[in-house]
Amino acid sequence: MSYEKVLQAKDIIIGTKQTVKALQTGTAKEVVVAKDADPKVIAKVAIVATEMNVPIHYVDSMKKLGKACGIEVGAAAIAIIN
Repeated sequence: MSYEKVLQAKDIIIGTKQTVKALQTGTAKEVVVAKDADPKVIAKVAIVATEMNVPIHYVDSMKKLGKACGIEVGAAAIAIIN
């Protein structure tokens, strides 16, 4: 999974709490998680995504993920929604 897919996505939700909400409501089609994020922070995202059968993609850097989303800070997790 490259950052290109995030850049091309039309609708994304940024942040772990919002990503979990999108997963629980069924609006998330894919989830992207940064490998360098704190495991405690991203654990809930991974658990809920697995329960909901939503594909999880991993990228190397929170900072690069945030930049791909168009924000100035790092992002631990994002959801690509429909």
